[in-house]
Amino acid sequence: MVTIDNLEKELKNGTLASLYLFYGEELFLLESNLNKIKKIFGECVKGINYILIDNNNIQELISDIETPAFGYEKKLIIARNTGIFKKEGKRKDTEISKIKEKLNKYIEENKKTIEESVVLVFVEEEAEKQELLTTIEKNGIVCKFEFQKPAQIEKRIKAICMSYKVEIDNIALNYFIECCGTSMQDLINEIRKLIEYKGEGGKITKQDIDLLTIKKLESVIFDLTDSLGKKDIETALQVLHNLIYSKEPLQKILITLYNHFKKLYFTKVAIKNNKDLVLSLKLKPNQIFLANKYKMQAKSFNEKELKKILRELIDLDYNYKNGIIDLQIGLESILCVYCF
Repeated sequence: MVTIDNLEKELKNGTLASLYLFYGEELFLLESNLNKIKKIFGECVKGINYILIDNNNIQELISDIETPAFGYEKKLIIARNTGIFKKEGKRKDTEISKIKEKLNKYIEENKKTIEESVVLVFVEEEAEKQELLTTIEKNGIVCKFEFQKPAQIEKRIKAICMSYKVEIDNIALNYFIECCGTSMQDLINEIRKLIEYKGEGGKITKQDIDLLTIKKLESVIFDLTDSLGKKDIETALQVLHNLIYSKEPLQKILITLYNHFKKLYFTKVAIKNNKDLVLSLKLKPNQIFLANKYKMQAKSFNEKELKKILRELIDLDYNYKNGIIDLQIGLESILCVYCF
């Protein structure tokens, strides 16, 4: 298994292997590296030297490998979401099992043919450890595209800014990630706007980020909760109204607010019992930076207050679904009651 960084270095050098397996959640980086493979491979003529495989025609893969790429040295085959790398349940799919077994045996016995005639790339959402994965890892390159950690994201965003000769310091960069999340696709979209706005020689500031970027709902909920902690009802209501005006569904706001206060409650309990906060909050590697934010914000509330807010949010959900109260009025009421 290779890291994303090592894969990118190999592709930057223009080096292509004959066999790849890409999978994972970070789709932007996955697709970016897949496009690099296509670019290095060169001209692609669909049906001749460029073949697309999915779960409907995976059984044709071996035949496609063995069919010559007429007029071309090699053939690029991309097998996407075939389902052959998923974990099989107790009731195994006999056809899928046979395909996996046949393909695994073919790769083991025809390494030279594959190396000389094709570049085969499997692209999957998930890939469970199994014999076929092990065979590909032994004869090719397997790369899991996980969400990047904050330090990795910072490095990538800074590199993009530098390439356009736009400056962003560490404080603004951290704030940018806090506001816009850790999905590379979202971050790339937002940083492009900021780079275009500032222009060559410019410097991106927190004010620019507030002015131009689309903040993640979770980030806005942090802002709302900060205002609640300070008993600043005017700002808290303004944040709520801004979310509503931006067409954020009220039910989604309610759920996100509930989950946020639940994490604050878990934070209080974890700190009180000397538990690991990252584990208690079940934060993913790309979310570890949030632990300190929850810890700081939890200081503004006590356990009793958090329990009360959680209960009120649950009651609001019930009363709204039963037509007893308007959801917006209910949310505003909970915020006002807490602040007063």
